[in-house]
Amino acid sequence: MILHLNEIEARFRRYAVRLTRQRAAIYTALAATTSHPSADELYRMVKRRQPMISRNTVYYTLGVLRNAGLVREVNVGHDMARYDGNVSLHHHLICLGCGSIVDVMDDELNRLQLSSAQAKGFDVLRHRVEFYGYCVSCQQARLDGSPHHGQAPSFIEGGKHGKQLKGHKES
Repeated sequence: MILHLNEIEARFRRYAVRLTRQRAAIYTALAATTSHPSADELYRMVKRRQPMISRNTVYYTLGVLRNAGLVREVNVGHDMARYDGNVSLHHHLICLGCGSIVDVMDDELNRLQLSSAQAKGFDVLRHRVEFYGYCVSCQQARLDGSPHHGQAPSFIEGGKHGKQLKGHKES
């Protein structure tokens, strides 16, 4: 999603986040991708447009944006944090081969609820569904006998994909 500066200013103001040129560049880059980049990947993306930005600034800003609710941290396999600029309710397909994360927009999944007995006294505030498997490229690589696939999940930085599926249902 392409954001204009006035929309970024409004969002930052709404969440009481001070706007700087570097923060706007980081947020814009994250909002423009569906690849769920790591902090290091985001740093490399932003560095092209903001050559003076530091890696520390990216990490710090991601923390500020996450705490404000402007971005979400997605921990896949707990190997590294990945970030999502889409904070609307959605779910993920996660490839165990390349680590790609694909957004799934599905109203049925959004409406999932636990019974009181299943909730075991929890006050459930939200949920996120994650489907794990192999993307088409990794399925093919596994069939071809590629040595990098079929092993334990590696969650390579960023994955290769970044598609968003509307109404995609997996079982």
